[in-house]
Amino acid sequence: MNYMPGTASLIEDIDKKHLVLLRDGRTLIGFLRSIDQFANLVLHQTVERIHVGKKYGDIPRGIFIVRGENVVLLGEIDLEKESDTVLQQVSIEEILEEQRSQQQAKQEAEKAKTQALKDRGLSIPRVDMLDEY
Repeated sequence: MNYMPGTASLIEDIDKKHLVLLRDGRTLIGFLRSIDQFANLVLHQTVERIHVGKKYGDIPRGIFIVRGENVVLLGEIDLEKESDTVLQQVSIEEILEEQRSQQQAKQEAEKAKTQALKDRGLSIPRVDMLDEY
């Protein structure tokens, strides 16, 4: 097998099912149809998979174009092992509700933490107030 530099090494993965983890935390699963020198991807029959605890839900997205700089992880899915999972698939509505409740719980915990620090005379700068440097 010859070594191909950069994204050229992904040419062998065209038309195979892949999982793509994006910089914003989303997980996409679809068939890799195209890739360019900037690692921009075209995924076909794409679903956005949302995980909450031991449950997951898939939201159909169709054809999805991903800018290369947003890809954190790209991996081929073994179709034989794909169905061997301990996770339980639930409906889109159910997983979105679970995700909302999880996000609310995180926000409440963060508020409690901030308040506890404030009571002790400490403060944490908000993320949106930090410099980009």
